[in-house]
Amino acid sequence: MRAVITVVGKDTVGILSKVSGVCAESHINITEVSQTVMEDMFCMIMMADISNSSVSFTEFSDTLSKYGQENNLSIHVMHEDIFNSMHRI
Repeated sequence: MRAVITVVGKDTVGILSKVSGVCAESHINITEVSQTVMEDMFCMIMMADISNSSVSFTEFSDTLSKYGQENNLSIHVMHEDIFNSMHRI
């Protein structure tokens, strides 16, 4: 099972480190990362393997959302099945 994680917000030091740290604490492996900084905006998409997670999907999503709110970032975690369903015609 995989999840898509998106992060958008004002660029600051340590965003990638903190988000990947939350993943590591939950035994979630990041398999792909795409990031860019446009002027002062940080944008990142991650694909993560959640099959060995030590926490529930909801708990993981809530933890990242809370971190985002505390740091003025928009962080969304979407299960791959939902992501795929949304993009089928």
